[in-house]
Amino acid sequence: MIQSPGAPPAPTPVQHDTLELLEWPRLAGQVASFASTAAGRSHCLDLPLAPSCAASQRLLAETTELLGLDGLVEGGLSFQGAGDIAATVLLCAKEGTADGESLLLVASTLAAARRLRRQIEDPELRPSCSALVAELRTLPELEQRLHFCLEEGGRVADRASPPLTGLRRQLQGVRGERRERLQDLLRRHAALLQDTVISERNGRPVLAVKAGAASQLPGLVHDSSASGQTVFLEPQAVVALGNRIRELEGQERDLEREVLRQLSAAVAQEAAALQHLQAVLVRLDAALARARYGAWLGAVRPQLLEDPAAAFELRELRHPLLLWQERREAGAAVVAVSLTVGNDLRVVAITGPNTGGKTVTLKSVGLAALMARAGLFLPCSGTPRLPWCAQVLADIGDEQSLQQSLSTFSGHIRRIARILAALGPEAGASLVLLDEVGAGTDPQEGSALAAALLKHLADRARLTIATTHFGELKALKYTDPRFENASVAFDVETLSPTYWLQWGIPGRSNALAIATRLGLDPAVVQAAAAQLEPAGEGEVNRVIEGLEDERQRQQLAAEEAAALLARTELLHEELLLRWQQQKEQSAELQERRRLELEHSIRDGQKEVRRIIRRLRQGAARDGGGSAASLGETARQAGQRLKTLERQHRPQPERRDHRGWQPMVGDRVRLLALGKAAEVLAISGDGRELNVRCGVLRLTVDLTAIEGLHGEKPTLPEPAAAVVQIRSRRSPASRGPDVRTEGNTVDVRGMRVHEAEAAVEEHLRGANGPVWVIHGIGTGRLKRGLREWLAGVPYVERVGDAEQGDGGQGCTVIWPR
Repeated sequence: MIQSPGAPPAPTPVQHDTLELLEWPRLAGQVASFASTAAGRSHCLDLPLAPSCAASQRLLAETTELLGLDGLVEGGLSFQGAGDIAATVLLCAKEGTADGESLLLVASTLAAARRLRRQIEDPELRPSCSALVAELRTLPELEQRLHFCLEEGGRVADRASPPLTGLRRQLQGVRGERRERLQDLLRRHAALLQDTVISERNGRPVLAVKAGAASQLPGLVHDSSASGQTVFLEPQAVVALGNRIRELEGQERDLEREVLRQLSAAVAQEAAALQHLQAVLVRLDAALARARYGAWLGAVRPQLLEDPAAAFELRELRHPLLLWQERREAGAAVVAVSLTVGNDLRVVAITGPNTGGKTVTLKSVGLAALMARAGLFLPCSGTPRLPWCAQVLADIGDEQSLQQSLSTFSGHIRRIARILAALGPEAGASLVLLDEVGAGTDPQEGSALAAALLKHLADRARLTIATTHFGELKALKYTDPRFENASVAFDVETLSPTYWLQWGIPGRSNALAIATRLGLDPAVVQAAAAQLEPAGEGEVNRVIEGLEDERQRQQLAAEEAAALLARTELLHEELLLRWQQQKEQSAELQERRRLELEHSIRDGQKEVRRIIRRLRQGAARDGGGSAASLGETARQAGQRLKTLERQHRPQPERRDHRGWQPMVGDRVRLLALGKAAEVLAISGDGRELNVRCGVLRLTVDLTAIEGLHGEKPTLPEPAAAVVQIRSRRSPASRGPDVRTEGNTVDVRGMRVHEAEAAVEEHLRGANGPVWVIHGIGTGRLKRGLREWLAGVPYVERVGDAEQGDGGQGCTVIWPR
C-alpha cells in the first residue's frame, strides 16, 4: 500500500489566526492556480500541512520527482481527461443511478490514470511517486464497458442492449412515417398555411394555419400567435402517430435508465478502487502544482530536520507573496533576507524603524516553515535547512476590537495568552512570531512584560522572533546566550528604510534624526536629547551608532579585499600566461637552433663522405700512403661530427615530483577549470581539499589538482585495510549511452556557479555521457553551463538530449 501523509489535525483557533495573519490562504490560491484538475485546485486551496516530519519529507520528494519528470515529458505532464469522480462514486456506492455524462467522466479518468502511471512509474528515478501509483487499479474492463455503452455527451448508445437497439429502430420508423405525413399535408393544404415550416409546441409537431381556415383542417390546436392571425395545429392525421412515439420514447427512457443503473452498479462494485484512484490523482496533481509553483518562483528544495533543536539556515529568503506581486503585478523588487540561527539560540529581537521590513521578515520566516511542512520549495539560495515545526504561532498586527471593547494592548495580550496555551509542555519544535511585543501600554511596564515573556518563550519554543522598539530588550543578548539581536538598516540621509537585515547589531532609535531632517525646531530636539542622557539612552544610541559604523567599515574592507583578491588572481593568471609564452618561445628558439645545427652536421657529413670517396678512388689508382693518412683524418673528422651531434641533441625534460603533497595555504591549479586556487582545508585522510577559486569555495579530490609548476600529488596510503572491489567490467570501459539515475544530474533551481560545481563533481567520476537537466525557463542557466563547458579541457562535445530524454531542457556531455 502507498504511504499516505495522513490527515492533519484540524487547526486550533490560534493556529487558524496565524494562517490568516501570514496570508496562507492567499499563497494557497497561488499554488492552486498551477493545478490541472478541479479536485486538485480544491485540494491546493486548502493546502494541508503534513502531520509529521516524515510526511513532509514524502511530500517534498513527490514535488522533486514530478518537477524533474515534468521537464522531460514533451509539453509537460498532462491530466487531460481526469475529473472529479468522488461524488459519482459515492452516489453509485449508495445504490443510486448516475447520469451518462458522469459515468463517461469515470471512464476518461481511468484512461488518464493509466497514462499517468506509465509515465511516472520508475522505482529507481521516482521511488516516492512510483510507490504512490504501484497499486493503482485503472480497471480497463470497466472503462471499456462504459465507453461501449455510452457515446459522447453521455448518451446511451444503441449497442448498449439488444432491446434498446430494436426499440430505437422502431421509434425511428414511426418518426419517419409521421414526418412523411406532415410533408404531404404541407403540400395539399399550402393555401391554408401561414408558413411551410413544421414547428413544435409541447413536444408535438404543429402547422402554422391561418386563423380563418382552422376549421378546414381537422386537428388539435396547441397555441396561437400574439396577433391571433395564426393558430398552431397538430393535424388529426398524425395525432395517433404522436401518441405512439410518446409511448415508445417512454419505453426508451426506461431501457436507458436500466443501462445506466447497470453501469452504476458496476461502478459501485469498484467503489473502493475508484476512491483510491481519485485520491492518488488529487495527490499527484497537487504535487505537480507545487512543483510548477516552485519552478515559477525559482525556489529550491529545503532540507527538513527531525531534530527540534536543529539550526535555521535560510540564505537570501524572499517573501513568496511579494515575489508573486513583483512578477505578476509589476511590483517593487523584493529584498532578500538571510537568517542563520544556531542550535542554542532561542530568541531573536529585531529592532529598527517602522516600515523598515521587520514585519516582512517575520512573515517570510513563518511562511518558509509552513511551506516546507506542506511540501513546497522555498525561494532561497543554496540549500535551506530548518527543523520541522509542529506549530507556527504568530501575533502580528493590530488586534483592537470595538465590538469586544478590546484595546490594542488587550488584543495582543489575549492572542499571546492563546499562544502560550497552545505551546504546552510537549509542543515539539515551535516557531513563535511576535510583532511589536509589549506595545500599546506604558513603555516601562510594556518593556518589563516583553522581557519576561521572551524569557518564558525561550524555555518553551524552539525559536521566537520578536520585533520591538524597547531598548531594554536589546540588552538581553548580553545576559542570556540564548538571545540574539538583529536590526533593519535605515538611511538617515534619505529618511528611507533599506530593508536589509543586519545580524548581531541592535537597531538604534532614529526618531531625533528624522525629526531634525523634517525641520523640527532644533531646540526641541536638543531638549529631547538632554532628557535621554540621564536614562542612558543617548549613550546606548552612540554605542549602537559606533557598532554600525564599524560594521560598515568592515564591510567596505571586505569588499576591498575581495576586489584586491580578484585583481591578484587576474595578475597571477597573466603572469602564468606570460611565463608559458616565454617558455614556448624559448623552446621554439632551441628547436630552431637544433635544426640549424643538424643541417650543418649533415652538410659536414656529406662533405666528409665525398672526401673519403675521392681518397679511395685516388688510392686505387696510385696506392700512395698519403691517401691513407688523409682517409684516416676524414674518418676522425666524421667521428667528431657524430660526437658533436650527440652533445647538442636536446634531452627531454624530466621532473621528479614524487612525494609532493599540498599544504593549507598553498596555491594549486584546478584541472577542471584551469585556474589557480588556494587550499583552505585538507580532509583527515588527505584525499579531499577545500579550496577557494575567486569567490567560489569548492571541495575537490586530490587527483583533480596539480601544483603551479606541474607537480602531481601522491595519494596517501590508506590507513585501513585495502578493500578489493571486483567488477565484471574494466574500470576503463566506457559507460552506457543510455540515461540512468547514475549518469543524470538535476540542476534546476540552482545558480550557474552552483550548477557548475554539481556538474563538475558528476563528471569527475563519469565514464560515459552525462545528462544534465536544467529545464528551459529563461535559458540563462543553460547558456551559463554551455559557456563554462566550452572551456573545460576534458569535455569532448556537448549537445541537446534526445526528445524522449528532455530535448532542449536537458544537455548531454561527452567527456574525453
